[in-house]
Amino acid sequence: MEDRITEALYLELGNVDAAEFERTRAPQLLARPGVARVSWWATTVPGRDELPMAVPEGTLLAVAEVDDAFVAPPATPGTTARHFRRYPRPSQGILTGCPTKGLLVVWISPKDEADAQRLRDWGDFVHIRHIAAAGLPGFTQITPYENTAAGAPRYMHLYELDAEDPEAAYQAMAGIMAERFGGTGSPEFREWASWKRAGAEIIYVNTFAFLGARSAADGPARA
Repeated sequence: MEDRITEALYLELGNVDAAEFERTRAPQLLARPGVARVSWWATTVPGRDELPMAVPEGTLLAVAEVDDAFVAPPATPGTTARHFRRYPRPSQGILTGCPTKGLLVVWISPKDEADAQRLRDWGDFVHIRHIAAAGLPGFTQITPYENTAAGAPRYMHLYELDAEDPEAAYQAMAGIMAERFGGTGSPEFREWASWKRAGAEIIYVNTFAFLGARSAADGPARA
């Protein structure tokens, strides 16, 4: 990712060997129209269970940075694939000049379609806004995306991290925000933390550590 402004992202999540992905699937994705770069990331906590998960977990996340010429291919068997376009609101956060070493991926949907805008406004103006304002260690940019297709998840919040340990940075978030708001019992913290009160349901959450990347400019991969 590395602090890029990307029109859209195509993600595949599955139990895929990283070396095999680099050898086979990455070149397949790069060969498609509209794909500028493909990166792959290791799931830091396979089997995470402290939050509801509505899609199967995987050990590897692939992220293709794409434009409007891209058409999603058939997903590799056993993977969960989603195509997202940037929501028309800006990213929030700070550019540190350091490369993106980790991701926090949040897939979220309104429980009722009538709550979609309320959820989006909570995400942008309450939840993400305060994370960006707090300057959490390890966190750089946070970008909202929207699914190009109907169904869950409706939205993706993509957090880019320059932390060596993205999971540790994520785990520190709640404590730092609680301190900022005057404790977990404060109305401000409850408003920031309560995705249920915003009419949302969690579809998927996890952190990922960078493994590798190839861009279309790199040319064909070596055998």
